[in-house]
Amino acid sequence: MESTKKRSTLSWVMEFAGMNKSSYILSVIFAIISVLAGFVPYFFVAEIVRALIAGNEDMSFYLQKCGIISLCWLVNKLFHSISTTLSHRATFGVLAEIRRRLTKKLSLMPLGDVLEDSSGSYKNIIVERVDSIETTLAHIIPEMISNAIVPIGILVIMFTVDWRLTLLSLISVPLGMVFYGMMMVGSEESFRNTMVKTKALNDTAVEYINGIEVIKAFGKTKTSYEKFITAAKEGADCFIEWMRRCNVWQNLALTLLPAQLLTLLPFAGLYYFQGKTDGTDAMLLIILTLGLVSPFMVVAGHMDNLKKTGAIIEEVTSVLEKRELARPETIRKKPEGSTIEFKDVHFGYDEKEVLHGINMTIKEGTVNALVGPSGSGKSTVAKLIASFWDPDSGSVTYGGADIKDMPLTYYNKMIAYVSQDNYLFDETVMENIRMGNPDATDEEVVNAAKACGCHDFIMNLENGYETKTGGAGGHLSGGERQRISIARAMLKNAPVVILDEATAYTDPENEALVQRSVAKLIKGKTLIVIAHRLSTIASADRIFVIDDGNVAAQGTQEELLKNSPLYKEMWEAHIASKDSEVA
Repeated sequence: MESTKKRSTLSWVMEFAGMNKSSYILSVIFAIISVLAGFVPYFFVAEIVRALIAGNEDMSFYLQKCGIISLCWLVNKLFHSISTTLSHRATFGVLAEIRRRLTKKLSLMPLGDVLEDSSGSYKNIIVERVDSIETTLAHIIPEMISNAIVPIGILVIMFTVDWRLTLLSLISVPLGMVFYGMMMVGSEESFRNTMVKTKALNDTAVEYINGIEVIKAFGKTKTSYEKFITAAKEGADCFIEWMRRCNVWQNLALTLLPAQLLTLLPFAGLYYFQGKTDGTDAMLLIILTLGLVSPFMVVAGHMDNLKKTGAIIEEVTSVLEKRELARPETIRKKPEGSTIEFKDVHFGYDEKEVLHGINMTIKEGTVNALVGPSGSGKSTVAKLIASFWDPDSGSVTYGGADIKDMPLTYYNKMIAYVSQDNYLFDETVMENIRMGNPDATDEEVVNAAKACGCHDFIMNLENGYETKTGGAGGHLSGGERQRISIARAMLKNAPVVILDEATAYTDPENEALVQRSVAKLIKGKTLIVIAHRLSTIASADRIFVIDDGNVAAQGTQEELLKNSPLYKEMWEAHIASKDSEVA
């Protein structure tokens, strides 16, 4: 069995960087120049030390060396700043590209795959998780390069001065590395555990906040809060346990790794008194040793951030690599008309099949209704027409062409879909309606609102059409949100309009108004309605009775009352409920 080689984090980052690759490359170049500028002063410090020990009293010599050191310091800081600026510019480009790809990916995935994960999970990845890698990506290049190269250069100088004392000064390093290695045992598993628990905490927090209204309304504050508390405790405990296990080894490593003077000082003194080295070399080695290991420890400190970044990039790519709706880039067969036909369509969620060989034809320019018991598959049929999913087998055709043979952007223009779970963006009423047709004028938006019975209540809002609807339309009632959603769908002017129980939250007076408005606006269009109030679809050209994933019956109201026991039972139950409401 062939194994697919896993792409590295750097490979993905470079792909996301796109046009910003040049900024990363320039950032590396300027970082190297900055490092060299920070490295050169050590040579001049060595000359100054030698001159002082030798008794050189020429002030111009010292001023010249100090001037060069100052100039190198300025170059070091300036080029480090430029390098960091360039890496930040490239990083913000990477983050923007990641978010663009993720949001585009969600629009191309089957709706069922999107709904498998919570909205909190996607929000956490797109917003918080992606944002958290900014510091690492922006600083890792200049800082890791400088902190890795400088110690190597210092070590080279030390070996040229006195290799024996240099080796003796490094005795503490392998001992420290042993303890560091002990600290890292099991770190991969612990790190994964913390990532999983932190993600679970974030998802639970979003779920808790989004559902706070329901939690309060049904008195579930205690039980719901306990779930959040459990996630928070597990999120904290995994870090505490990891730190507790590493604490001793970490302290030993941090104590020994920078302890070069512990061995250098006594041996340097011994060598000096034995005449094996002179005071100048001993003093120079002491100075150089002070800057030897600390930069390496900074690099080691970045390792956790690199792991975290790798894990987040893996989360991002796990979404980007999910399957998409299979659609061509160009249309393979142009549809003729807008007749929709299901041919032996089977479809299921996960392992459970919901539709069992559906065959049905929705003729162009007709009013069609889908009715049936709750969970019978009505909304699933509508969503397959809207191409939110692909059938597991069989085909759905539009105008005689399989919808799989049309680009998604092309087919989306053919369908206007309004569901019972409508959604408004935190924009003005005007802009929410205009989303149906971004090129529509204000006058066309207002006309669509008037036609759908929205105009009067919109004008009674605080700022009329310029009123902000709030997040998810929270400033409006359910009925008001639905009517705006219908106006948006009507403005799209698509050949096919799907109303998936779109009047579920409207009162009878407004429902009748919407029905009359829809009747005016769908002339020449194909209308598909899913309604729980059968009286609203009694005049439909064709009614499809869906029962347990099958088309149990189809025909006009009169035909079904005669030939379909199920429809007759539903109709009588509906009439009885209406009579009880009147009574």
